[in-house]
Amino acid sequence: MGNCLPLPWTKSKALPIETLFRLPSPLPTWPPSEGFGSGVIDLGGLLVRQLSSFTKIWATYQGGPDDLGATFFEPSEMPEGFFLLGCYSQPNNKPLFGWVLVAKDDSTDASLLAKPVDYTLVWSSESLNMKKDGNAYFWLPTPRDGYKTMGHVITNSPEKPSLDKIRCVRSDFTDGCEADTWIWGPQKNVNETGFNVFSVRPSIRGSQAMGVSVGTFAAGNGNGSVNLACLKNAKSDLSYMPNLHQIEILFQAYSPWIYFHPNEKHLPSSVSWYFIKGALLYKKGEESNPVVIEPTGANLPQGGSNDGAYWLDLPVDEGAKERVKKGDLSNSQAYLHVKPMLGATFTDMAIWVFYPFNGPARAKVEFINVDLGKIAELEFQGGNKPVSYSSLNGHAIYSKPGLVLQGSSGIGIRNDTAKSTMLMDTGRQFSVVAADHLGSTVTEPPWLNYFRGWGPKISYNIDDQIKTVEKALPGKLKSVFEKAVKSIPKEVLGEEGPTGPKVKANWTGDEI
Repeated sequence: MGNCLPLPWTKSKALPIETLFRLPSPLPTWPPSEGFGSGVIDLGGLLVRQLSSFTKIWATYQGGPDDLGATFFEPSEMPEGFFLLGCYSQPNNKPLFGWVLVAKDDSTDASLLAKPVDYTLVWSSESLNMKKDGNAYFWLPTPRDGYKTMGHVITNSPEKPSLDKIRCVRSDFTDGCEADTWIWGPQKNVNETGFNVFSVRPSIRGSQAMGVSVGTFAAGNGNGSVNLACLKNAKSDLSYMPNLHQIEILFQAYSPWIYFHPNEKHLPSSVSWYFIKGALLYKKGEESNPVVIEPTGANLPQGGSNDGAYWLDLPVDEGAKERVKKGDLSNSQAYLHVKPMLGATFTDMAIWVFYPFNGPARAKVEFINVDLGKIAELEFQGGNKPVSYSSLNGHAIYSKPGLVLQGSSGIGIRNDTAKSTMLMDTGRQFSVVAADHLGSTVTEPPWLNYFRGWGPKISYNIDDQIKTVEKALPGKLKSVFEKAVKSIPKEVLGEEGPTGPKVKANWTGDEI
């Protein structure tokens, strides 16, 4: 009797989604407050609640990311008075970790939610020739005038779902929506035509934007069109943000570790250490008379723009300059910026770490394959604290050790990361430097509102260096190298002092 070979779609081992994502340690108990951690958020009469306990409706085991398929869910239990806004889905190549919002109308006239008037069948799996759990039917609710749809309904039957299954939301409580990440399609590549499923997010995101992510997905033919809306915080209320004590407890629970490369010579410090050790303030036209900076930066020019009128530099004395370049890990500090996101239904804690000096960039010229997919996987240490790795000299942060290339075709600036005995526990020494929702509770240090350069701008003529490298390369690599060099930011090729945190786009924007 011959060997029995498995069919191509036979599952040989458990898929990642068949496990539930859990943090290594139990969640701590958050200090009580009126809003944060209550479990329900009021968007102005529309109450929303996050659910992450699901019942599987349908799954397929091919297509999509890594050709492992996707699974589709609906909440397993609905809290009293709350209604479904849409189903949830994610690829099978990751542990189950998602959520959806459900809504309750708590307005005086009960007009914020409404049943759909009909459904449109978007797609069915009847003709799908791959391993699947029966058949699925994707339904798009048709809202009545003045209302919008947040998500789809998935069924195992060709019969239309009950109109009582889901609710649409009054238009003034909705915001624009866009496709985010690819969840699934019968094909292996998102760029192929056909039916596709995407997660969705508000089109406009930032600390002032009021769009709220619902956690649902968009489904249809094409590679990114969205026929849904997101929610909106019509109350524009920040009362569900954490207070200062809660912020401190939250950060101590989740504060990341930063490992430095064993060859790293330029470590972080606190900003005040940098000033105390001799950093100088220069003014255009008065370069011969630099000013010593006060420990808090109180004598730095405030506001304005990076107009080149002022800049900071290392001490003039060579010995002091070399000592400051090395930084001081024992005096390092993590600076926290706490801001509302997704209509103040989420709280972002952006962590800023200061390095007095970046080392020289290092080029890599070689045909290599870099697996960027591994970068997103998290490592934990000491409870629920994620581990991160600071790249050698450049100090970019990654979640895995190894080499990440800033470039293409195997040519570019290399970011090497590795674990060493040099590490920073950001939860040990940190300070909250900005949290607008707390008003005068948090005082911003003067250096935070210094918008000019934190180092000098030096222009290098690197043409000779590039030509030297090109001469050593085989013919096919010369043009590739030249193209890669042109794509690298000039701040990397030369030396241009960075600007402070408030000048960065993500200060008010989304961190993702």
